Amino acid sequence: MKKILVINVNWLGDVIFSSPVFKAIKAKYPQASVTCLGPLRVKEILEANQFIDNIILFDDKGKERSLLAKLMLVLRLRREKFDLAIILHRSMTRALFCFLAGIKVRVGYDTKNRRRLLTCPIKEPKEDLHRSDYYLNLIEKFGINVDDRRAFLSVKEEAADKAGKILKNSGVDEGDYKVVINPGGNWGLKRWPKENFTSLIRKLNFDGDKKIIISGSDKDADLANEIVHSLNFMPIILCGKLKTEELIAFLSKVDCVVSGDSGPLHIANALGTATVGIFGPTSRKITSPRGVGRSVILQEDIGCNREPCYFLECPRNLCMEAVTAEEVYQAVNMIKKGA
Repeated sequence: MKKILVINVNWLGDVIFSSPVFKAIKAKYPQASVTCLGPLRVKEILEANQFIDNIILFDDKGKERSLLAKLMLVLRLRREKFDLAIILHRSMTRALFCFLAGIKVRVGYDTKNRRRLLTCPIKEPKEDLHRSDYYLNLIEKFGINVDDRRAFLSVKEEAADKAGKILKNSGVDEGDYKVVINPGGNWGLKRWPKENFTSLIRKLNFDGDKKIIISGSDKDADLANEIVHSLNFMPIILCGKLKTEELIAFLSKVDCVVSGDSGPLHIANALGTATVGIFGPTSRKITSPRGVGRSVILQEDIGCNREPCYFLECPRNLCMEAVTAEEVYQAVNMIKKGA
């Protein structure tokens, strides 16, 4: 196997969960060139994986959704003359790409009637596995041994230098204990109530031994302002000020990240940073952090029986409300003390 193609999944957290797949492939085929195909939105995450040699970006939900774009991709894959394709993505289309590209060995789960497109169809597990184990199970069934199941990311030196300057310019010294609050989330049910974040920040600030930083994207800026509105002091707010590559480097330089089940939580944990994850509608069994950093998961059983829950019309986000600011505060302090 001289040239290997891995068809990755679409979402940031899942791409992080797939990172040990590439390490195992390189251990099995150390001389092989490993190429990963994924969408533009996860480009920086793929670039932070040192076991990926080349990246092909393809977004069939955006500008490359046309039939012509798909045919161009197939032709490119055919020209590359890959010996092996490992298809982590569950779609029929991704398997069809590899089939039409003439890749000799095509490995993937036998989902959506894809068996005829695969040379090595793998039976999908019946039990609910953690996302990382779901991807690793595929390559293990193909015969690739997995010695390390932890997710990981690496940091580019240039981005690390820039992140250090951002911290310094924000009044954060190297010796400060830095706690990042990430209040956002890609859907509302996964967000901890803003009032809880306000209470947590008050408790953390009262100790006087922590620098509190609120991170997020542009769209989280209003939420951050609502969180700090009633405070008589101002945490550092970096919402919208960090590109993804810079965010990766920034999260590697802090001590603890508090977040719901979101991309920044998994980025931080994969970098080795300690995390406190606040879980409600998603399952800790399936999507809890699996990185090299320490992780504390807080989740309360409210008897909902909907986990994982995608009931977007939920009138009260009780599962998230059930996790108190005091619980999160104690978890942060436990991590700080090394307990």
